[in-house]
Formats: sequence, C-alpha cells, structure tokens
Amino acid sequence: MAGSEASADFADFVEGVPCWIDAQLPDVEAGKRFYGELFGWTFEPFEAPEAPEAPGAPGAPEAPESAESVDLSGKTEASAGPSPASQPSPGSQAPQPSPGSQSPQPSPGSPEPPSPSAHATPAVPPADAPPVALTPYTPPVRPTPYADALRARLDGAPVAALVPKRDGRMPTVWTVYFATPDADALAGRIRAAGGQVITTPVPVGPYGRIALAADSESAVFGLWEGGTHPGFGRRHGPGSFSWVELYARNTAVADSFYTRLFHDALFGPGTTRDFGRVLVSEVFPVEMPPHFLVHFGVEDCEAVLGAVVRLGGRVQATPFDTSYGRVAVVTDNQGASFALLQA
Repeated sequence: MAGSEASADFADFVEGVPCWIDAQLPDVEAGKRFYGELFGWTFEPFEAPEAPEAPGAPGAPEAPESAESVDLSGKTEASAGPSPASQPSPGSQAPQPSPGSQSPQPSPGSPEPPSPSAHATPAVPPADAPPVALTPYTPPVRPTPYADALRARLDGAPVAALVPKRDGRMPTVWTVYFATPDADALAGRIRAAGGQVITTPVPVGPYGRIALAADSESAVFGLWEGGTHPGFGRRHGPGSFSWVELYARNTAVADSFYTRLFHDALFGPGTTRDFGRVLVSEVFPVEMPPHFLVHFGVEDCEAVLGAVVRLGGRVQATPFDTSYGRVAVVTDNQGASFALLQA
C-alpha cells in the first residue's frame, strides 16, 4: 500500500494523504521538553487566546448605571443605606412617649394578634410597574478539541500538535489524520465500508474540522478537513513526519478498506510512499490490537535511541530493516509510542 505526496503547495492535500499528527498527552509541558530536545521543535499555542473586549465595545457587557437594586414592587432601594431625609439632625432625639402613657394592651381572654409574617403575601407589582431586567442565560462554552494545545514547529514550519488528554481512560498515543475536503462525506463512506465513526466532525476554530474513526479491524485514525491550517508545513525529513505504518491482523482486509476510501491517494499518478501496512505479529506480540504507528525521520537511528532513553523514553524495538528504511520503535516519557525512520 502506498500513499501520495502533496504538491509543493501544502495547502492542497489529496484526500487520503496523511496531512497531520497529534499526540494526546497527560502532561503537555513534559511533552514539550521531550520533543523539543529530541527533534529541535519550538512551540506556540495552537489556538491564539482571545483578547478581552473593552467596555463599550460591540457585544461587551454594559456596566451598571447605578448601585440601585430593584424589588418586585418596582420600587428602587439605594444600596448606600438610608437617605439623608431619614437621618435625625445633629442633637435631635427620637420621639419619646408622654409621661403616663402606655401602649395598648389586649383585653384579658382575647386572642393574640397574628404575627405579621404569619399571613404575609408576596408583593405584587402594579400593572404599570417597569419590567424587571433579567440576566440572559448563557450556555457553557465547551472547549474545542485543541483547547490548550501546542503547535510544534521545525524551522518555523508546523509539524505536529501536542494536545492535553482530557480523559484518563483514553490511551496516550500519536494519531495520524488523513486529509479530506469533506469530513462529513468521508465519515459516511467509512461507515459504509464497515468502519466506525468515533467522534463526528467538529471545528477546531478557523483551522479546520476533525473527526476520529476506526477501520474494520478497529485501528483508530483521524480525519482533517483543512481550514486556515491545511496540515504539515514540513515532512519527509529529520524531525518531521516521514511515514505511518498500519499494523493489521489481516492485510487483505486492510487493503480492501483503505483502497475503497482513498484509491486516488494510494494509486493515483505521482504517488509516493508514506503509508504502509504489515501484520502486527511481525513486530509486536500477537495480542497487540491493530493500530497506526507514526514515524519521524532521523539521520542516525541508533544515535537518536540514546537521546530517547536519556529524556525518559523507552526502546520497544531495536533497529530493524524494512522496505522503506531502518526503523526503531520507542515510547516517549509518557508512554506514547512512535517510530524513528532512517531512510
């Protein structure tokens, strides 16, 4: 199985071409240190923070005109306390009862008057009372899939994203995204081919729309419908995406599924190899589920292994030769697997 090479203009990825990758990590800052030192990546927020709106700007909340509160009767009460008219003048005294006067007492045997609060009724606003202003309900804002994510760059070109893992039950993993001009239509074709759509397409700000899917053997991959961010700005070289391998249980089933989805990307004119498949058992234990493995280009596979270990990663498979180059499989300092490819 082969993949296709996009044109020199990275804004035009053929549908089915691996066009983006991200790592779902428990600790993005730790991932930043690991990959920054390993590949020389620099980082920036993927989504630029929104500047707070200035008071008086369109859409900004208006400041209250006064410190008055409104009750249901339509009357206003100043929050600063009693009005000056209700305050006694200096030296004045409160009225005192005249000598010998007494407060009225109930006659013996008469029932006690009810407490004022016992039969109190709520104040009903008069018909001509002004309407009470109510605060409109604002639904909670859900974070986008790339909220708090980092965009990794190599020599200024975007190469990957590090994304905070929001559910501890999900694996710490690198995910490959295949380009598509219409994520909804591709999701429908995935279902028709026997796959599953795990998350339906959702926007990532103005940058694009993404979805997660699984093939007929449950290997998970992503869809990327490019917006202002079409995908890689650099690939097929040291420190950037260079290959993705599908480890399948049945290569004939994998060939049928992906050929049906991405025929032009796999077999169209000018295709270049950046997507392959092999049996899981050729590299991993037979009980390993089908999965995609992202490969990063390196100049010297053995030399980079030492840096991986020094930075807290582990070696899963020592270097071995393949039809597309010399490969070693490693994990980062949080357990996300990836491969090093010396082409």
